[in-house]
Amino acid sequence: MQLLHIDSAITGEQSVSRQLTARTVAAWVASHPGTQVQHLDLAADVVPHLSADALGFRTGQAAETAIQREENALSEALVSQFLAADVVVIGAPLYNFSVPSQLKAWIDRVAQIGRTFKYTETGPVGLAGGKTVIVAVTRGGVYSTSEAGRAMEHQESYLQTVFGFFGITDVRFVRAEGVAMGPDAKAQALTTAEGEIKTHTAVAANQAALAEAA
Repeated sequence: MQLLHIDSAITGEQSVSRQLTARTVAAWVASHPGTQVQHLDLAADVVPHLSADALGFRTGQAAETAIQREENALSEALVSQFLAADVVVIGAPLYNFSVPSQLKAWIDRVAQIGRTFKYTETGPVGLAGGKTVIVAVTRGGVYSTSEAGRAMEHQESYLQTVFGFFGITDVRFVRAEGVAMGPDAKAQALTTAEGEIKTHTAVAANQAALAEAA
């Protein structure tokens, strides 16, 4: 089993999402011995945003310059890595009501026609199904408990849409909210997130055991 661990927070060791992805990966590996893990740190190894030179995978045009060849090679490496993963664990803090631009740049590279989705006469069809995606979403405030808060949040809703567009139906969220609202609120958020991590990894382990028994 291949697990792709992606972090996007720019705050290093202070990042709550990095803490949660590390705990999620550790719990997954503990319940799925033999899992091979690759770590992609989008803050350290920044994926460039799309430019005219990076659109080869969308236009189908052959690369004519060294820069275009480098851009195509990067996009190919990222989408191949994503497609090879059985499980993807992503850290996605809330930055200005959405995901970090580093994570968006990665998504723009792996959103490739013919690789992760295609268009048909009846509409788009995802091509990357069969994966489990676990996203650690972290927020300084609380957004999930009110209609106004949910309307402002374009993090969890965006990622659910993107991965659903890729054909992935098993998308799970580990949520830590209110981490900037004082020590007690942060401690409670982490406790809640820990419980969700245990639930998600235990469910997956039980599903794997049932599949082997069948």
